[in-house]
Amino acid sequence: MDPRNYTASETLNDGTLVTVRAVRRKDADAFLKAFKNLDRESVYRRFFSPKKELTDDELAQLTDVDFRQVVALLVTKQTGEGEVVMGGGRYATDNPVSGQAEIAFVTDGNYRGLGIASHILRHLVQIAQDSGVTRFQADVLAENQSMLAVLQRSGLPMKLGRDGGVLHVTLALQPAS
Repeated sequence: MDPRNYTASETLNDGTLVTVRAVRRKDADAFLKAFKNLDRESVYRRFFSPKKELTDDELAQLTDVDFRQVVALLVTKQTGEGEVVMGGGRYATDNPVSGQAEIAFVTDGNYRGLGIASHILRHLVQIAQDSGVTRFQADVLAENQSMLAVLQRSGLPMKLGRDGGVLHVTLALQPAS
């Protein structure tokens, strides 16, 4: 499957039906709205610093995805007002043949604990394996126990390193079968 057209249905821990889908350029407004809905903790955990708004360059980086070096997915639900972004995740590599990619996630604080990051990780692993990526790396704030739990529950072999308050996590991906 072409990751640019990726879509899957999932059921969250609370029974909510959601769609896991590829990020599209036309998602810019949805990104801005979702970012404004993020609580300070979610922003800090994702960007490692306080941030009140996304710059035009950041917004372009988030929505202009090539699906070769960067693969980005959203978890959304349908409401009476349309599609709502609940969270997202991505992996990025500077060199696709290196087999290594950096992962990052963000979940709207209103939807934490529902399994969003776990679902995104599982789908990113599938796409990455099909693309020849063999390792995910992530820098996670040591206080971000919920993200560490997501990574540990993935069932993927995991290595940890520490640099002050930041944990360097490496997940080994199994070859695609």
